[in-house]
Amino acid sequence: MKRLLFFCVACLALMVLGSYVTRPVSPGYQVGDKAMDFKLKNVDGKLVSLADNKAAKGFIVVFTCNTCPYAQAYENRIIQLHRQFAPKGYPVVAINANDPVASPGDSFAAMQARARSHTYPFPYLQDETQQVAKTYGATRTPHLYVLTRQGTDLVVSYIGAIDDNSEDAKLVKTKYVENALNDILAGKPATPNTTRAIGCSIKWKRA
Repeated sequence: MKRLLFFCVACLALMVLGSYVTRPVSPGYQVGDKAMDFKLKNVDGKLVSLADNKAAKGFIVVFTCNTCPYAQAYENRIIQLHRQFAPKGYPVVAINANDPVASPGDSFAAMQARARSHTYPFPYLQDETQQVAKTYGATRTPHLYVLTRQGTDLVVSYIGAIDDNSEDAKLVKTKYVENALNDILAGKPATPNTTRAIGCSIKWKRA
């Protein structure tokens, strides 16, 4: 009886992990791909799309959340990226794709509270269906994509991490996104254009 109970508990644990942690997603974008636009609800209740900002040369799209310690550690660095590069044409657009059922701290009300308490200077959007995250191929928080405008298209120019130290901003040796954007602003390809995103798994909805 005990062995049967252990087996049932193990199966249940695997089902939960499969639903929330290791559930496969689409491969998503690679550098050079054309990125789709989206229309998601901002914390102010208004719908936001990339097409709304026609003056932008591109965007820093970051999948993040309220609750992940990595996302919290990078919060001020994301704000700094916006303050540094929005005046140069590359504003931050932050997206929270976590399922609020699996992660109640990422509810829309909690997103509004966090954006208000930290005075986010950029849109903080809820990916309620998680379709944008799946299309981009985002799996972590934070997981960052730099898009550059090429004609009427937005093209993925960098994918990955913000820098090489998720724990302490003072110990960062290489600022991947800052370097990528400086390359792009100088008319060169981002080098490197891909790094491994470090962070928590996006909390997917149950199938």
